[in-house]
Amino acid sequence: MLEPMHFVNEIGTSYANLIEEMQSQYLLSFLLTADHDKAEQCLVSAIGECREGIGVSMDWPRFWTRRAVIKHAIQLIMPAPEHADDVSRISLKEPARWADNIPFAPVLLLDAFERFVFVISILEGQSDEECAILLRCSRRDVMMARVLSLQRQSSTDVQAGEVLQ
Repeated sequence: MLEPMHFVNEIGTSYANLIEEMQSQYLLSFLLTADHDKAEQCLVSAIGECREGIGVSMDWPRFWTRRAVIKHAIQLIMPAPEHADDVSRISLKEPARWADNIPFAPVLLLDAFERFVFVISILEGQSDEECAILLRCSRRDVMMARVLSLQRQSSTDVQAGEVLQ
């Protein structure tokens, strides 16, 4: 038999887990959209979609909710590759100095397509093929965008280090 305090602790733990998961999903949405209003819109749409299909996704609710966030962000932003032939031809933009103190600024300053590839493939750990399917582009586009996003991240880190010295 469950003791009353045990039941209250379970509810508190479940609530804390729910809040933590919602914060994580909002952060995913924000990193993809780079806009608080769009991130909120995206998250609400994704949760609504998952709530409607709750019988289907009960085994993997976290996976399906995160996937729904990604899909809704893609629909909202419609990121597309620039189709450059060579990574070396694309210039690395200098990051804005105002962004030095903004959390996640190096990710938020990426072009939309590069940001999506970075978040989906590196932060979310999806394969190049899965990323290409979600973004409706070639694996080559994904690979090039990932290289560019990592180069831009390195460039931002170096410049931030120079500012601190």
